[in-house]
Amino acid sequence: MYVEGLLVPVPKARLDEYRAWAERISDLFLEYGATRVVESVAEGLDMGKITSFPRAVQLEDGEVVVFSWLEFPDKPTRDACMTQAFEDPRMGSPEDMPMDGKRMIFAGFDTILERS
Repeated sequence: MYVEGLLVPVPKARLDEYRAWAERISDLFLEYGATRVVESVAEGLDMGKITSFPRAVQLEDGEVVVFSWLEFPDKPTRDACMTQAFEDPRMGSPEDMPMDGKRMIFAGFDTILERS
């Protein structure tokens, strides 16, 4: 399994709008090869003295951290999915996103352990 992980600051006042946007684009990711999409809102985060989720996204007053991940069978499927999804006009433009995409952090991860 290959995982794309994301951290993004979302204004609390736009969380419902973010959820609707995430539902819409998750359909694209699933259509183009993701096997699972998860969106999670952080609770009770501390700023941390050196590192933390809030520091990582430069969290501002009135915002929450959303942690998301997309699961794929492998990296080639992830790469193809991202290309297709971001070329799809249904994705919309960065201006349509209900968050500050410039402070989003994302990366791909090879799975080294999976347990249930």
